[in-house]
Amino acid sequence: MATGLSMMNRAFNLVPKRAESRQTEQLRDTFVDSGVAIVMEVVDHQLLYGRRGTGKTHALRYLETVVRGRKDIPVYLDLRTIGSPEGLFVGETIKPTERAARLLVDLLGQFHEGLMEIILEDDELIENESLITKLDQLVNSISTVTINGDVEVSTEGEEKQAGKTGLGVKLGLKSAEVNFSTEATDESRKLSRETRRGAEQISLNFSEIARSLRELSKALNGRRIWLLLDEWSSVPADVQPHLGEFLVRCILPLGQFTVKIAAIEQQTNFRTSLPSGAIIGLELGADIAANVSLDEFMVFEENRERSRDFFKSLFFNHLTFGAGHAEPVSGLNSPQDVIRQGFTDSRAFDELVRAAEGVPRDALNIAGKAAIRAATERISVHDIRSAGRSWFQADKEAAIKSREEASALLNWIIDKVIRERKARGFLVNQKNTNNQLLLALFDARVLHVVRRGYSAQDEPGERYDVYVIDYGAYVDLMQTRYAPQGVLAIGPAGQDPEYVEVPTQDLRAIRRAVLDLDQFIVERT
Repeated sequence: MATGLSMMNRAFNLVPKRAESRQTEQLRDTFVDSGVAIVMEVVDHQLLYGRRGTGKTHALRYLETVVRGRKDIPVYLDLRTIGSPEGLFVGETIKPTERAARLLVDLLGQFHEGLMEIILEDDELIENESLITKLDQLVNSISTVTINGDVEVSTEGEEKQAGKTGLGVKLGLKSAEVNFSTEATDESRKLSRETRRGAEQISLNFSEIARSLRELSKALNGRRIWLLLDEWSSVPADVQPHLGEFLVRCILPLGQFTVKIAAIEQQTNFRTSLPSGAIIGLELGADIAANVSLDEFMVFEENRERSRDFFKSLFFNHLTFGAGHAEPVSGLNSPQDVIRQGFTDSRAFDELVRAAEGVPRDALNIAGKAAIRAATERISVHDIRSAGRSWFQADKEAAIKSREEASALLNWIIDKVIRERKARGFLVNQKNTNNQLLLALFDARVLHVVRRGYSAQDEPGERYDVYVIDYGAYVDLMQTRYAPQGVLAIGPAGQDPEYVEVPTQDLRAIRRAVLDLDQFIVERT
């Protein structure tokens, strides 16, 4: 046991905070379903949206184990690991089509390798000679290279005379005979030299690739291939539509393929128009369903009991089935034991749930920091608040400091919403939800959406989204006169506000809860 930490606190601290740090079996055992699993198990092509830390990778890896249990074939690919610096970051020096082609060749190469690994571990598949042949055909379909440019052919003549000398030797018991002979020959050769001047380019034939994949799927005797593409948003925005067009033309129409894509919604660019006017890429709803969002599954403002149960199970699974420490924690027989052994009381655990704002990775990191602070004691409310502040400053606030306007908007929201209204949430008209600064704060997890499409009776036709400010941004104010009294401050102007959590029905007097982003722009100019 580490010096200065109790066994339980050491366990909290050593839990891996990222899904890629674990083996697939651990990911299956530590997975806690918030409702997303049953939605993703359908064979339809789907997009899985979610901000960093909401569990996209964990969900895909869990789905991988479910699919393998059905005897189907899951191939998980992390798109951060495909491509090269020359293909991803050269910008305008290489056209997006060429960069996309390089990316596709790498992607299909990794798909081939992943499929081969599965075949080698499967007694039925490894005996399928036809399948191996089809895999070779797939490799051939992505190996074409062309040279674009001028070709210069030159011919050179050469004549020369060559002499040839022969030597013969006869050896006997008593004598030796030596014979010499010479002859001359004329030799004439023509040399042809071909010079190509131009750029080497990858040439992909989509119909040939699609045919190879179709024949490959037929050789699997009815077993479905699940292509799980993680970290889509790591692909450059101008290349994403070309990658999407490949999926539309080569994979999505194939009946034995299912494609699942994990992406950050604010960092996706699925479709674009070419200079010719043609539109390429994925059409959401038509080509692929965009009906799964972990940002929505992980909202717990309206159901605190559900929130507690989820995070109790999350910590219990991580501390038992997927522990990152050598010595197991004794006495952990149920999720309730996590609170009993790890926290001073249920209020401390509730404070952790509140601080996490529905983001599992934030919960794991805050708990780890709080455990170090608690040392040999159980984690208290004060430990959670200190850890929440530290995690916000190190991970979230640092991420937006490089964007001066986004950082200014956050400070402005804290002043307007928390200090002036003593609330921790606000409403944004859906007409303004595509504001780039607001999206940047949402992506950095300093703002959280807890309900979409909220309507106001006194403003027919207008729709609002309910945002809350991250716990770490206001935890310093919780023991001051500016401490938030609720999520929303509502009521007529000139009267003391009424503080409510996310309302379950439309209310009339909500104007004071609406955040006017235009006012921020005016004050900044």
